[in-house]
Amino acid sequence: MSASLVTVAYIGAIILFILSLGGLSNPETSRRGNLYGMLGMTIAVLATVFGPRVTMAGIPWVIGAMVVGGAVGLYAARTVKMTQMPELVALMHSLVGLAACLVGFASYIDPASSAGLSPVEVSIHHMEIYVGILIGAVTFSGSVIAFGKLSGKIGGNPLLLPARHWLNLIGLLVVIWFGREFLNAHSISEGMTPLIVMTAIALLFGIHMVMAIGGADMPVVVSMLNSYSGWAAAATGFMLSNDLLIVTGALVGSSGAILSYIMCKAMNRNFISVIAGGFGTTSGATPGGAAAQPAGEVVPISSAETAELLREAKSVIIVPGYGMAVAQAQHTVYEITKHLRAKGVNIRFGIHPVAGRMPGHMNVLLAEAKVPYDIVMEMDELNDDFPSTDVAMVIGANDIVNPAAQDDPASPIAGMPVLEVWKAKTSIVMKRSMASGYAGVDNPLFYKENNRMLFGDAKKMLDEVLVALKG
Repeated sequence: MSASLVTVAYIGAIILFILSLGGLSNPETSRRGNLYGMLGMTIAVLATVFGPRVTMAGIPWVIGAMVVGGAVGLYAARTVKMTQMPELVALMHSLVGLAACLVGFASYIDPASSAGLSPVEVSIHHMEIYVGILIGAVTFSGSVIAFGKLSGKIGGNPLLLPARHWLNLIGLLVVIWFGREFLNAHSISEGMTPLIVMTAIALLFGIHMVMAIGGADMPVVVSMLNSYSGWAAAATGFMLSNDLLIVTGALVGSSGAILSYIMCKAMNRNFISVIAGGFGTTSGATPGGAAAQPAGEVVPISSAETAELLREAKSVIIVPGYGMAVAQAQHTVYEITKHLRAKGVNIRFGIHPVAGRMPGHMNVLLAEAKVPYDIVMEMDELNDDFPSTDVAMVIGANDIVNPAAQDDPASPIAGMPVLEVWKAKTSIVMKRSMASGYAGVDNPLFYKENNRMLFGDAKKMLDEVLVALKG
């Protein structure tokens, strides 16, 4: 394949990637957007493999790697549960960061990568390598820690080191100083030391940055790491002089950054603190204060009583959470929704920006169950309607409906906007037990006079509710 034909293929792939992003902006066009992205990536991979840069001797190796990677991806797609998608996404981001690091080191030690370049061009190339490895290392280590937190292998509580912001500043200054030493190095062996030291600092910063983030804010971390992985890919594109990687990485990086900013605004968090680390760890802290302990009595409710409340209600708002995903109860939720709507009940869904530990997690589950798009609404669209709602039904959510975010300035989730389900005439919370949510804090909602607790597996209990409704 000639260089000009590869360029045309790359342009076509870029157009398809842009169309993919446009399609993903709306639930009704998301399937088409995914198809555009798949087609664009197929064209990009084939154009790269059979392009002039890959020799005939290298093609078998590349195809072998593609077969192995494709097999792993196919296995993951068929076996990974929807509840495991957040940690899978974080793990994929780590691989992008690792790839950027490896490409950076390979590009630096390969004399051919800078052959024929002027001194100024060599300096620019080395700067691309340095920045690419820096972003890649932060993305790699941060994504690994995010994977550990999302999968439960690492605790969700933030790790707050003394003078952590000063540590970040010192690390940044050291990285800048070693960057100068790297650019002034007269040989590969001389430049390798500052490059390795910078990589170690970047790896530590990635760990520190994500460890300092509380569990309730992890969906924003996933979005942020998505942005980092895009910039890492763009940096790799600069190192390899690959226009497609540059453009694609920039698209992913900028869209991830925009999503992170939107989510920060929705959660009343500081976007800059996401980059600096320690996000969501000091909000609401009061000197010498401690989070208030909920008081009151928990009132359980049966499936039959829940069905009766739903049957008599004129308006119902359902708030899905991670527990619904774990129980795979979304299809039963749809059946209940369809039954109630047929009876004239005004039923809607309230979606929190961080529900499910990954942006859009709940939206995807509800779309899979064929819940109509027009009744799935964002938190801001519904919060004012709770006082006029007969029943607010929470399915496996915790932190996103916790009134302590508004009432307790000492709470770790203080300041985070939540769905105000407690303002409904009756709220019903479905949980397996009284265990705290991902943020590790108790929920005063459980003890409110108008709240009822429906304990048990969400799928099993909702099946019983559906039978009682139809009976």
